[in-house]
Amino acid sequence: MLVRTVVLDTNVLLSDPETLLAFPDAEVIVPDVVLSEIDKLKMQRVDPDLRYKGREVSRMLFEMSEGGSLTDGVETPEGGRIRVVGLEPDAPMPEGLNAKNADDRILAVALQVCASGCEDLTLVTNDLNMLIKAQTLGIKVERRAEVEGGFARKYIIRPFQRYRVPITILAVALGVFAGVLVLAFYTTSLTGRGQAAVPTEFRDLLTSDQRALLDGLTRLQSSPNDADAMKMVADAYYNLRDQTGNVQFARKAIDYYERYLKIRPDDVDVRTDMAAMLFYAGSTDQAIQEATRVLEAQPDHIQANFNLGIFYWRGRSDYEAAALQFKKVIDLTSASSDAHAALIKQQAQANLQSIIKEAEAAGQPLDVKALGIEAMNGGTVQ
Repeated sequence: MLVRTVVLDTNVLLSDPETLLAFPDAEVIVPDVVLSEIDKLKMQRVDPDLRYKGREVSRMLFEMSEGGSLTDGVETPEGGRIRVVGLEPDAPMPEGLNAKNADDRILAVALQVCASGCEDLTLVTNDLNMLIKAQTLGIKVERRAEVEGGFARKYIIRPFQRYRVPITILAVALGVFAGVLVLAFYTTSLTGRGQAAVPTEFRDLLTSDQRALLDGLTRLQSSPNDADAMKMVADAYYNLRDQTGNVQFARKAIDYYERYLKIRPDDVDVRTDMAAMLFYAGSTDQAIQEATRVLEAQPDHIQANFNLGIFYWRGRSDYEAAALQFKKVIDLTSASSDAHAALIKQQAQANLQSIIKEAEAAGQPLDVKALGIEAMNGGTVQ
């Protein structure tokens, strides 16, 4: 028997997709706006960890949908129930909430479910603003502990994606990929058409990043100055480095990013990605130079500011410079209701707290007052 109802916020699912199955005693409500936010993240140029989690949430819900309608509710193996709920089309927004704000729409769904006769409803969120607003509306709130991880997962820009396949399978996949590349270019050289006649069954063995790399390299054979193809190849190498940790992929990505930027030098997003690859390849000074160049052109670039904080912190142990960068990231993301911005802010806050502790332990304590950083109760840095 289901004893309560739980409404999930976007940040909770992007922290741990398994939260969908974490309440076997409850009916779990996923507001439709949460799915919209997750769908956007899957396609955006955000860190692969978030894209991976977004895909995981979608995959889990898609598998559940095979057992029935998600809008009507689907039973879970653990005994719970999952239901996707949207706002009633003709119902007015509750007073004080704005339909254009994603957080407010999630709260409106929670109030709508309460009004339908639910007596025990809890909103699960890790966002402070959402928590405070929910409490003012009389909604019970619960925080869910975030999944911990190592340094690469918690701190590094665009951390490693986690796959459920053994390393041996990954090695086989990369071996197959190498064979397909040889086949592709051998066939291209025979046909002279600039199109790799790779059998569909071979392409199906590749990951999306491997297919992108194959297609980009093939395009560059016939059009060496194709900037879009250069970016396609560089991005594919970037993601392959994330998946494998192989620094050679980082160096390949840098090579193609540099070629691309000679054609389109004002693309700050690509320059930001190249800076991250330079850092992964061990070229911290160059990484800082490229990130600084981005910020000279676009001072409010959130990812470049975040990455520069990482470079100062982990590349130079410059705690003060790193702290100031993460403070700026927190300032830039504080007014946004975007799910990705909220997660970036949380990560920046966690990094800032770690920097303060690390600097203290290293005998280089930071003057948080002079830096404009206030330590709040509970160890959270705002």
